[in-house]
Amino acid sequence: MLQFNKKTNTLELVQYRHSLQDVAEPNLFREIYSYDEIPKCIFNHRRVPMFPADEIWITDTTFRDGQQARDPYTVEQITTLYDMLHRLGGPKGIIRQCEFFIYSKKDRDAVYKCMERGYQYPEVTSWIRASKNDFKLAKEMGIKESGFLVSCSDYHIFKKLNKTRKQAMKDYLSVIREAIDAGIRPRCHFEDITRADFYGFVVPFAIELKKLMDESGVPIKIRACDTLGYGVSYPGAALPRSVPGIIYGLRHYAGFPSELLEWHGHNDFYKAVSNSATAWLYGASAVNCSLLGIGERTGNTPLEAMVIEYAQLRGTTDGMDTTVITEIAEYYEKEIGYRIPPGTPFVGKSFNVTQAGIHADGLLKNEEIYNIFNTKKLLKRPIGVAITQTSGLAGIALWINNYFGLEGERAIDKRNPAVAKIKEWVDEQYNEGRSTSISNEEMLEAVKKYAPEIFGTAFKE
Repeated sequence: MLQFNKKTNTLELVQYRHSLQDVAEPNLFREIYSYDEIPKCIFNHRRVPMFPADEIWITDTTFRDGQQARDPYTVEQITTLYDMLHRLGGPKGIIRQCEFFIYSKKDRDAVYKCMERGYQYPEVTSWIRASKNDFKLAKEMGIKESGFLVSCSDYHIFKKLNKTRKQAMKDYLSVIREAIDAGIRPRCHFEDITRADFYGFVVPFAIELKKLMDESGVPIKIRACDTLGYGVSYPGAALPRSVPGIIYGLRHYAGFPSELLEWHGHNDFYKAVSNSATAWLYGASAVNCSLLGIGERTGNTPLEAMVIEYAQLRGTTDGMDTTVITEIAEYYEKEIGYRIPPGTPFVGKSFNVTQAGIHADGLLKNEEIYNIFNTKKLLKRPIGVAITQTSGLAGIALWINNYFGLEGERAIDKRNPAVAKIKEWVDEQYNEGRSTSISNEEMLEAVKKYAPEIFGTAFKE
């Protein structure tokens, strides 16, 4: 059958109706996923169209998936971070939702505290078990949307659930109907989608969900979960690993609109951010993230990374307050006691700090040469320099200017005699066997000793 697609303004064939393939033996894609070898990336050279949604946004799982990989947050910590997420997301609610457990009293107390804030965004949602008691609990708490686990790979259906595909689909649909009857908007977590038989199970199941949605009038979301981080963004990559193919297939063959599609990626193969951005580009409105990427094993897609990615793709922050990213990082380190690796982009202490003398020389002349963007304005993180044996005269001059806030005519040059004296002292430290960087406190004492005029003038002003 032919149908005119108003979005692409072309005639398209729509006779493809994928039905469930209820196989007797699980399809484990052993040619790709041989457990004793590194997974293979297969190409079929089929490319699908890039089709970004009219609106894209971020959802947060810090208090659900993020809590599965660390000590539980306190109620106060959750509410403080929730406030920060609200500020970071801005008035347009680019951070659209936050996902919570509701199993324990502490979890529920945190949910109530966050709901009392009265924010439109991020909306409080939950993740619950497929039981009537949990449906009732979520409804009583005033939660309108909840996530449900609907594992979709044969690894899970056959080996974890001990069911056939037909039995699994029947059970899943029964649970979703019960949730709708209980007044809960379902969000279906398609677990392990990058090892699933896409046209034999994923699309047929999604088609049944679409029918149920059309019958009930209740929106049903699909969260495509790359549970083990197998997804790839490469053009022409084959399913089940192709992120473009997954998003395209859910839109084109299952008929799900962008606003009901969400990507949830893990970072096992260092691809969480690129895969999430790819999901946006190929038609998913939402990407699911956690603060600092904290999550099971290697973690989730870092929320702060997708804030920056959003601005790169859309050309605007759309009102997001990116300086809150630095506040969140400081809160994790000072109040929660979580150590952020220093080199972590945007949040690590060293992400915009140079140690190389040649880089420092460039920064001294113009910071745009070696800084990714105006980190002082956008993140409240001015460029920094760590003094080591490779910092040179330029590094020392840059440290002094940064520390004392010397700009314009007040800034000192690397040819300043006092800088040479401090460098002699630094060189002496490393000639004697030192292996650590010079601390700010040590540098301050060195400036006080070898450049008293700079020290005194800076503090006087």
